[in-house]
Amino acid sequence: MKKIAWITDSTCGLSEHVLNEHNIYVIPLHVIIDGKSYKENIDLTNDEFYEKLKEPNVDAKTSQPAYGKFVRLYEELKDTYDCGIAIHASSSLTGTYQSSVQAAEQTGFSVEVIDSKMGSYALGKMLLDGIKMEQAGQSYESIVKTIRDSTERTEMYLLPASFEQLRKSGRVSTTQAVFASLLNIQLLLKFDDGKVVIADKIRTKRRAKSRFFEIIHQAVNHDKAKEVCLMHSGVLEKAHRWKEELESLHNQVKITIETLVPVAGVHTGYGTMAVSWFRGE
Repeated sequence: MKKIAWITDSTCGLSEHVLNEHNIYVIPLHVIIDGKSYKENIDLTNDEFYEKLKEPNVDAKTSQPAYGKFVRLYEELKDTYDCGIAIHASSSLTGTYQSSVQAAEQTGFSVEVIDSKMGSYALGKMLLDGIKMEQAGQSYESIVKTIRDSTERTEMYLLPASFEQLRKSGRVSTTQAVFASLLNIQLLLKFDDGKVVIADKIRTKRRAKSRFFEIIHQAVNHDKAKEVCLMHSGVLEKAHRWKEELESLHNQVKITIETLVPVAGVHTGYGTMAVSWFRGE
């Protein structure tokens, strides 16, 4: 049986304990706050990041890993492993995936590089599900096919608390942000084939929350989701309140809570709520 190296980037959202337990190699992305660069979830914890992000007039950006980090990692891994499986954040949002592909080609290490078309919970689950398959003795080819197929079954919606960070990150224009704020419009975003698009424009926060809960209802009843992950950008208490409400409505579904990875939070802002699941689990 082939010895597989598991590789990802810091948008996987997995804890250090889980990463170490399964010997997962992680290349970190960077968040840049007021001109200072931090390796995601290494130099700055998620909680510390969101504490900084909620400050007024903060300047937050993201940066992908240097190509050379992948080259060095793959040069090391090919001496120990027969092959690798690398799963990365959406290639539509970061060049991390492409750097991984090119580094594998340059070093001659046999790596199946997979574009998750997502990030955070869904990416982490793909990794852990693949590792379970490996532990169960399934073939390398079967594991790769299953993970690639699963990228077509993921869903993720985001409900930003305000337009401010979306404006700063360039996701919406200043004119759009001002206009939407005046009309008290809430944007509901979603991942569509790896890209973040506007799913709905909703008047008032109360209606936005109702629409968010309606989407989760559809996930449970239409998509047959067995697990739904509720993510938050620095508002853990709010996440727990929403989780309790959702559990009272859907007691047959496992609802988990995670912190939205900082690289995503840079664009959507402090206070964002998000939800993700796999269709037809």
